[in-house]
Amino acid sequence: MSAVLPRSETTPAAPPGWGRGGATSLRVGIATVWLSIIVLLPLAAILWQSTNGGWDAFRDAVTANAALTSLRVTLTIAAGVTVVNTVFGLMVAWVLTRDEFIGKRLVNSVIDLPFALPTIVASLVMLALYGPASPVDIHLQHTRWGVGVALLFVTLPFVVRSVQPVLLELDRETEEAAASLGANNLTIFTRVVLPALLPALLSGAGLAFSRAIGEFGSVVLIGGAVPGETEVASQWIRTLIENDDRTGAAAVSIVLLVISFLVLLVLRVIGSRAAKREEQTA
Repeated sequence: MSAVLPRSETTPAAPPGWGRGGATSLRVGIATVWLSIIVLLPLAAILWQSTNGGWDAFRDAVTANAALTSLRVTLTIAAGVTVVNTVFGLMVAWVLTRDEFIGKRLVNSVIDLPFALPTIVASLVMLALYGPASPVDIHLQHTRWGVGVALLFVTLPFVVRSVQPVLLELDRETEEAAASLGANNLTIFTRVVLPALLPALLSGAGLAFSRAIGEFGSVVLIGGAVPGETEVASQWIRTLIENDDRTGAAAVSIVLLVISFLVLLVLRVIGSRAAKREEQTA
């Protein structure tokens, strides 16, 4: 009878890094390095650029009248666009998920068009439709309404694509049970559907807002960068760069980054809490 050797003598040891823990560490390391190269290093570079002239130069750049005006215009329009697209983006996602109609696949593909379309082309489209030669006799060039319409166009997909997968996965039996108990459509939506959609809806709204405050290409022609009226922060940053004020441009960029980060963070925290409450009540 042949002797049974210990496992350590019959099975070669796994190379370091090939076990479950090692593979996880390797993946985390690669992801961290890639994130650092693509995101963190550029952010660190612009932060360093913004502090080249010291704190006083940073403060002067972000509190200048033109900077504050452009930030106010940007945040006002972006907030309005986010609210509108949150409502109508949810409606579009609902129609694409729950309703059947001719051309549904075409509409579903068109939703992604702003993702693929160069933003300057979007501005040309808006100028052709709402410019001086408007075929619908609506003239929005050099107005805040024109900037808002352009931003609505480029930010709509963020809300739709954030909400759509959640709608597809919702348990329809819960809605049917609520209906069988006498709940009307509004009650079913507000008490059953909306709580489940809230995290995704807030996430999409945050992404739409962040895109809106940093958008440049789609508003450059329709907006016209009228100081105090349609000049958004990204256009003011470009003006600073053209005037060789890179420190000022970096400082205003940092303000936009901080605002965007805080809005995304707050909305995700609210969404996470809403998701936890939904799990506890489920």
